[in-house]
Amino acid sequence: MNALAADDVRFMRLALSLGRRGLGNAWPNPAVGCVIVKNGVIVGRGWTQAGGRPHAEIEALRRAKKAAQGATLYATLEPCSHHGKSPPCADAIIKAGIARVVSSLEDPNPDVAGQGHARLRDKGITVEVGLGADEAARAHAGHISRIRHGRPSVTLKLALSKDGKVGEAGRKPVALSGVAARDRVFQMRAQSDAILVGIGTVLSDNPQLTCRLPGLFERSPVRVVLDAKLRLPMASTVVSTVRDTPTWVFTSRSASGLAEEFLMEKGCKVFRVDDTQGRLDLHEMLRVLAGEGITRLLVEGGPTVAAGFVELNLVDAAVLLHADKTIGPGGIDALEGMPLSALTWMMTKRGSENVGGDTIDTYERSQ
Repeated sequence: MNALAADDVRFMRLALSLGRRGLGNAWPNPAVGCVIVKNGVIVGRGWTQAGGRPHAEIEALRRAKKAAQGATLYATLEPCSHHGKSPPCADAIIKAGIARVVSSLEDPNPDVAGQGHARLRDKGITVEVGLGADEAARAHAGHISRIRHGRPSVTLKLALSKDGKVGEAGRKPVALSGVAARDRVFQMRAQSDAILVGIGTVLSDNPQLTCRLPGLFERSPVRVVLDAKLRLPMASTVVSTVRDTPTWVFTSRSASGLAEEFLMEKGCKVFRVDDTQGRLDLHEMLRVLAGEGITRLLVEGGPTVAAGFVELNLVDAAVLLHADKTIGPGGIDALEGMPLSALTWMMTKRGSENVGGDTIDTYERSQ
């Protein structure tokens, strides 16, 4: 690898790292990272800001100012070429006098889809595409899924005992993960747009579903509850704290209108979707979430909800937290009515690491 290629890799890694700062905070836009380099010196950097604007390229150009003239710009996704709620980044790059653009991926958004790169090339800017593509595809999985499939990317998180159980006999909840592993889950929440559980989890655990790490509470994702019959108690934490962290409730079309009115008065958003024998249509639910701008969904529901996503092949990535605690044969399986292998057989294991006293295995959908 020559020195120029090595520098390109180094600066793109930095851009990817910067982009991750926007995960869970940039929706409905992708969380892009950008670095501007001139004569081997970083003169500007940026990442997509809260709510998706300003874009990463605009932030980096703002910091670089006149030093952008003749520089190289590294971006983890193709610069936009269309007028949305802000002018095209491609035009700003051209105006700044950037000489070379290194981009990880072409944006699948049909409003862009290569047009940003083409516009830059038409103005004599050197454009190179593909550096860091695999890592960028993971970082932008939510954006890509929303554009291509009309739904967010779905990550399923399961906390398991040493013998693969998630609860004690009688569906009694049990604390399995250690402090370090729980902190890792909080980090996952902070990088997600929304977190989903079923009504059973709310009734049994009364969870907060927030990111309880210093300085990151405001990065808590939207809380989504599947509740076909609108049994969600008004005194539950996800309702009583809705002014601090949004709560969205999905229910059936036949659920009580009065209960919906009460929830909405508290500040919750309620969405009605089709159901079959009390099981909400997960495909329709995901389409609604995508329509609301959600790109990255973390599923932390119990065995029934988890099995529903696995059964419909809606899991794009999985994070399994294995605790060093045995529950025994009377414990509750992770997936209702199916073995854990029903999830893992269709996934590729990406890595495994020890976190405190737990082991965390990560999987992604096999291509």
